[in-house]
Amino acid sequence: MDEREYFRRMGVKIEDIRIDYESLCLIQERHMLSIPFENLDIMSGRPVAITPEALHDKIVGRKRGGYCYELNGLLALMLQKVGFSVTLLSGRVWRRDGNWGPEFDHMALLVHLDEDYFVDVGFGDSARLPMRLTGEVVEDAGGAYRIMADSTPNTYLFQKRAEEGWSTTLQFTTTPRRLEDFSEMNHEQQTSPHSHFAQRRICSLAMPTGRITISGDTFIETNGTAKTTRQIESDDELEQLLHNSFGLAKEK
Repeated sequence: MDEREYFRRMGVKIEDIRIDYESLCLIQERHMLSIPFENLDIMSGRPVAITPEALHDKIVGRKRGGYCYELNGLLALMLQKVGFSVTLLSGRVWRRDGNWGPEFDHMALLVHLDEDYFVDVGFGDSARLPMRLTGEVVEDAGGAYRIMADSTPNTYLFQKRAEEGWSTTLQFTTTPRRLEDFSEMNHEQQTSPHSHFAQRRICSLAMPTGRITISGDTFIETNGTAKTTRQIESDDELEQLLHNSFGLAKEK
């Protein structure tokens, strides 16, 4: 696997990377500004594999994006290649029915430096910088975020500030996981009729002052507190958006 090409896609020179907080911040933010969160293969019926080779081929070779298992899975491998110590984490997403999703519902990372930092480039509109597990608030163009300890040992809650207060969207434990541990849920997310990844097209990319998103046939732009939406009128328009706005290579 070519880590140089991976970091080059994000505009990061591998020679400039140090095993420190500043480099981790640069890598996470540049990743979220460069590589979209998307489920286009799932919607087209193309199986998504999460082996190291498949992840590298899709995101580096085919210049595509992916969802949590792909984006965080490859980021972990690439960080390890340049010398970071990384642990894969299993997360459970808070669902609309008022329950937590199952174990391995989501993949995130814990990067070990002077202290542990939560890193997640595969949750769509999420924090763009590493987060301490201490409740410290991190603010960026997408909003304000924090991680709070849950009542269960080694369990934490990822929260985003909303108008009515702090909203919890993810629960995770610090138990170390392996890439293959997520294989069953990766298959479930692609094939279950209850999975939102199999219900409508999603493509989302952080921008310096906001975010652009395709949800179904709607194109959404946010810039600070301003939000605009419009319908995508044709397959040609969709293809142009994916290529020109999201930087995705056209599939052959």
